Amino acid sequence: MLIHILFNIEYGPAGGGNNFLASLKDYFIANDLYSNSIVNADVILFNSHQCYRSVLQSKIKYPHKLFIHRIDGPMRLYNNFKDQRDLIVNIMNKYISDGTIFQSEWSKENNLKMGILKNINEAIIINCPNTEIFCKKNKVDPSYNKKIKLISTSWSSNSNKGFEIYSWLDRNLDFNKYEMTFVGNSPVKFNNICHKEPMDRQKLSTELRNNDIFITASKKDPCSNSLIEALHCGLPAVALNDGGHPEILSQGGILFNDITTLIEAIENVGKNYISYRNNIVIKNLNETGNLYYHFMNSVYKNKIKNKYKSKKINYLSLIIIELKVLWYRR
Repeated sequence: MLIHILFNIEYGPAGGGNNFLASLKDYFIANDLYSNSIVNADVILFNSHQCYRSVLQSKIKYPHKLFIHRIDGPMRLYNNFKDQRDLIVNIMNKYISDGTIFQSEWSKENNLKMGILKNINEAIIINCPNTEIFCKKNKVDPSYNKKIKLISTSWSSNSNKGFEIYSWLDRNLDFNKYEMTFVGNSPVKFNNICHKEPMDRQKLSTELRNNDIFITASKKDPCSNSLIEALHCGLPAVALNDGGHPEILSQGGILFNDITTLIEAIENVGKNYISYRNNIVIKNLNETGNLYYHFMNSVYKNKIKNKYKSKKINYLSLIIIELKVLWYRR
């Protein structure tokens, strides 16, 4: 069984979803499971609402191939309720998807609340970076006679990525005890936090390993790739108790509910650093890639055994879908 990822993957600085799919593609290539051509692929993996026209055209052209849908969001929760991308996701999942992969239990529950239909083939698989890049190599534990180094990262400048809290830290953190770096795109200007521009995966992993504790305050984040990358680099984390953070963090750090408990959480992780670092438990790329492969392969085998028939659309269905998308986007 060969897999093709129908997504325009960028290998420079980019968002978390892009970076995960780049890592997943690396895994498939390394294990001789990848086809650069849709023509030779048995299974097409597509992502959320992205490249939806290419997905529709490919489904028309190759009706017997399996199309597996990796779901994001719900985007209306971390963006705003006027965001219509979830409705496009719901349409694609209904008419195109032969299998649905959610990034967290939180994402699945909230997408169902937002109207997505259950699929006969479903799985929940938490993301993973390329673990040859995001790893603990040369990671040094903090020296307790020096400042503890905090770091946050975000490709997106969406305000719900935690910038209200990062701004609060910029004003209230004890910078005689801590130093803090933010890597990525920020809509706010920091006075005390060191702001660095977005980095590619290699540079970002090095930057993470040069710090001690990861901070994420993103809201309604289904599966934070930033948090996952930091944990893989050996950084215990302090994370907002929201979205998929609790599922990812487990015992590898502390959850906080608001700014009244944030400083205490940071101090506790600092005081018990080795314990939290040693409690980081997160799947590597081989394990995550295997979960993707085995889910796709189970659907593929059922198709071969005539236990499942792939969804098919015709040109009339295509027109209806396009009209629905245009209606949602108006």
